[in-house]
Parts: sequence; structure tokens; C-alpha cells
Amino acid sequence: MKHIWLLCYSLLTFSATVAQTTSETDIVIYGGTSAAITAAVQACRMHKSVVVVSPDQHLGGLSAGGLGFTDTGNKEVIGGLAREFYHRIYMHYQQPASWNWQEQSAYGNRGQGTPAIDGTDRTMWIFEPHAAEKVFEDFVKEYKIKVYRNEWLDRETGVTKKGQQITAIKTLSGKTFKGKMFIDATYEGDLMAAAGISYSVGREARSEFNETWAGVQTDVFQHGHHFKKPVSAYKIPGDPKSGLLPLIAGQAPGEKGSGDKRIQAYCFRLCLTDLPANRIPFTRPADYDSTQYALLLRVFETGWNEVFNKFDPIPNHKTDVNNHGPFSTDYIGMNYDYPDASYERRKAIIAAHTTYQKGLLYFIATDPRVPDSIRTRMAQWGLSRDEFKDNGNWPHQLYIREARRMKGLETMTENEVLGRNKVSDAIGMGSYTLDSHNAQRYVKEDGTVQNEGDIGVEIPVPYRISYGSIVPKKTECTNLLAPVCLSCTHIAYGSVRMEPVFMILGQSAATAAIQAIDSRKAIQDISYDQLKAQLQKDKQRL
Repeated sequence: MKHIWLLCYSLLTFSATVAQTTSETDIVIYGGTSAAITAAVQACRMHKSVVVVSPDQHLGGLSAGGLGFTDTGNKEVIGGLAREFYHRIYMHYQQPASWNWQEQSAYGNRGQGTPAIDGTDRTMWIFEPHAAEKVFEDFVKEYKIKVYRNEWLDRETGVTKKGQQITAIKTLSGKTFKGKMFIDATYEGDLMAAAGISYSVGREARSEFNETWAGVQTDVFQHGHHFKKPVSAYKIPGDPKSGLLPLIAGQAPGEKGSGDKRIQAYCFRLCLTDLPANRIPFTRPADYDSTQYALLLRVFETGWNEVFNKFDPIPNHKTDVNNHGPFSTDYIGMNYDYPDASYERRKAIIAAHTTYQKGLLYFIATDPRVPDSIRTRMAQWGLSRDEFKDNGNWPHQLYIREARRMKGLETMTENEVLGRNKVSDAIGMGSYTLDSHNAQRYVKEDGTVQNEGDIGVEIPVPYRISYGSIVPKKTECTNLLAPVCLSCTHIAYGSVRMEPVFMILGQSAATAAIQAIDSRKAIQDISYDQLKAQLQKDKQRL
């Protein structure tokens, strides 16, 4: 009897464990980005069960991770839940309690009250990281969205498929999530790749899609993030035998217009403050090596003094700091293997970016070789004490500007973005500049250093984003959508990759998934007319 009791107890325990670690819903969303949350909200509004499986603890991706000075382009084409997000930001800053370090009147009207499409729902496009995270968490609470945090997809054996349909995903902790539809809302595209869907990494050649700005662009400097005056690449100026300075690649940049596996640089978008009561001074990071910034000293010697040109002001005496100039927060060339890297390798890449960027701040603020005027001013800045409080006041999200890009049913290229080719199945719109950061730093034939990959081409009019670009080929998968790592060339992704667009595409992806469930069709076979009607009903701009 004792053995029978133990057997029954074991079976009951096993059943309870399975019940605790297996979830079944209509839609499984992998990722914790802004796209993930808008997709989840849309699923709830359309009365479908949904679960968010997030490798991150914090929700919202870059929108809550330091990118508070939003890249919007034409705000009139931002609708639906994306616009609602920015309306909620506006409402947050109408509360006196939100202005704890600054008078609202002193900040002025930056990014506030932009007129809405229909004259209602005023918006604000500039905000603090914690304010954005609160909006995302409010969405989760209001709609009672189930979120599993710190759950990492088992990328080796964690995707179960029946034919071309995903039936379940499993995380490294052992949890299994079954669903009818799946949305990969990560910056990396891990679920997409693990499901056997084709993708690209790197830059296409000009010839592949007939794109003017594709591939290597060694003589294009459209943002000014290049060496405007000659700077020797060598430790002893003019002497190749002395070796290259740190952070300069030794190989040739490649033929103009040719494709390669390089991707645009990553950085952390920093939330800094110059208010002493809320400021944490820059400290010397572990593994600090001042020689890594020797090239910056030479830039200073040319008279360059634009260090603070991208300290964009956000509320409460804070900034969203982005890369600016030939040597700045972008860690150029140090992320090529990130898209396909293991979790451990990615962790090391993120750590290296952290050390580089913390070291850069400390170097500029303390090194006596830095010009006095710049060093003194940088020392007045520091990390914001009330941001990212569980991560040493450092952003919890690295700016993954580009990783994998799906090879989908249709591909967004420069030609669609610039209006040369028509898109007939729009699920949202974009309007931001073709904006790619530098992909490499190399030595020119004359021994001077130069950056390559910086593209900034204005968009003539807002453009449509194709439904086929978030859908894989039917032969590869029939129930997954990828609104972040969508089917896009490198140069087109430079415009599409903006946070408002990801929110738009997240909502549209969920809408399509629901219509596929209701019609019992593959995502490639749903009625675009019905999808369009629902999107317009939900105030998406098409």
C-alpha cells in the first residue's frame, strides 16, 4: 500500500508540475518589446487569450530603455495603440506629481500636445524611461495580460512544429507554451530563426534589390558622424609599423555598393542628468582601459567639440543621449556576431558595450588630456538616480538597431520606402529618414581613419508597410508573424526600425493572427480586405 500511495503521490506531483509549466492560449507572443505589448493589448481587445513570454524583466524594450526622445517622422501617420501610448505619456505629464525635479513650465512645450489625427487625444513624444515603462505596465494590469518574465526560448529544441505550423515553444526553464498563433516580437528574431524561417543578417549589395544606398558606402557622410579632418590611424602618427590605434579595423572596407555581413553599431541610450540632487557621478568601470579612447583625443586635437550635441532634453532635467560624431557612444564593429550568437556570447557583447560606454563617460569627465572645457562640462553630468534603479542606474536594454531580418512573403526595400514601388497591402505606415549608423571604422589608403555606413536620406512622403513583410513564406511557417524582425533590406530597415512603427506593426500582427484563427486559415491566406477594415476601425493609419 505504501508503494501504491507513493506512486499516486508521484503522479499527482508530476501532473501538478506539468499544469504549472504548460500554458495554452490563442496567441503566444515571444518578447517584451513595445511591439509585444501592443500586440497583447490588441489580442485582449479582440477577445482572444494571449500570453507574453518575455526574456526581459522590464517591458517596453527601447521605449522604456532610454530612448525617450522619440524618432517619429510624420506624427500624423502614427495611429492605433501606438498613438494611444503617446497619449498616455501626455496624460502622465499633466500630473503635477510627474514633475519632481523641474517645473512643467520650465521644461516648456517640447514634444507636448501634438495635434491628433481627429483633433482629440493629445500626445507627447518625449519622456523619461520610467514613465514609458509605467504605461506598458498599466496596459498589462488593465487587460490582465499574463506575462512570464525572464523566460528564454530554448533555441535548440524549444520549437515544436507539425508540418509548417508551430504548436508549442519551450523555454530554458522548462515551461511550455502552446498556441494557435505565434508572434516573434524580439529585436533578435530568435523564435523566427528557431522555427526554421529564412532570414538575413548584414547588408545587401546594391544589385540585389536595385537600391542606391545599399551595401558599402565609403564616400557617403550624411549625418556628419565621420572624421571631417585627417586623423592618423596609427599609434605613432604616420607610421604603419607602430600598429593601429584601438577600435580601428585592419581589413579593407570593401567595394562600394557590395554586400557584407556587417550591421550598424549598437549603443545604450543614456538617461543623464546635470541636477546634483538626482545625479550619480560617472565612476571608473571594471576593466577600464584609457588607451581605448586614444582616437578620441586625436579628434579633439582637430578642434572637434560636439560632444554634447545629442544630449537631447527630456523632462525633469534629464537627457536621452545618443551617438554623435566620429567617436562617440556607438561601439562600431563590435556587434557583428550578435544576431546569431548564443545567449552567453550576447551577454559578453552587452557587457563589452557597457564597459566601453561607461569608460567613455569616465574618460571624458576625468582624463586630463581631454580639453578642459569639455572635461569640466562632462563632469557636471551623471546617471539619473531615479532611473533603472535595479540595474545600477544603467539602461537595461542595449539598442539593438538591427539583427536578423526575415525573408518573408514580401520584402520592404529602399524602393518602397522612397515611394518608387507601390504597396497594396498596407498594415501601417512609416516616415522616418533612411537612418543607418556606421558599420565599420577602417584605414584609408593614405593612412588616415574613416567611418563607413552612416546613411541619412530624407523620405519624400510617408510610405506604406506591407502585410507580406511580417509574414514568412507559406512553405516555412503558417502561423507566425514577425513585426520587429520583419522582411526588410538593411537600408530600408534603417527607416522602418523606429519604436512607433514597431508598436503599429505589433498591433497589426495581432489583428492578422486573430483573423487567421477565426477563419481557420494560414496567415498567408487571410482576407486583406477584412484585415484592412479592422485596422481602420482601430484607427491605424494605412
